[in-house]
Amino acid sequence: MCSTTDVISELIRAANDVGKLSPDKRRNLIVRAVRTVREMRTDTGFPSSPGRKDELHYIEIGALMYPSGPDESIKGVLLDLAGMIRTLKIVLDAKAEVLKGV
Repeated sequence: MCSTTDVISELIRAANDVGKLSPDKRRNLIVRAVRTVREMRTDTGFPSSPGRKDELHYIEIGALMYPSGPDESIKGVLLDLAGMIRTLKIVLDAKAEVLKGV
């Protein structure tokens, strides 16, 4: 299993070389990143509700509908996902510190 920082690094590297990614590679990265965000949200104790549409929902739908879309759009999606994962990592690390002190 890859660490969270490995996933973030992979997404940023892919965003920087987005023109070299095949549509399948783009799709696979996005699917993995979305799955990671969903799992991390669950770990925070605040998962998205199935009927609620949030930023992740719109990123996922747009990116998966247009995996061979404009490079700049895909780059933005990859960076947005990396940012979400980074933010969730910060929350989970803080939660772990609080629980350690309890």
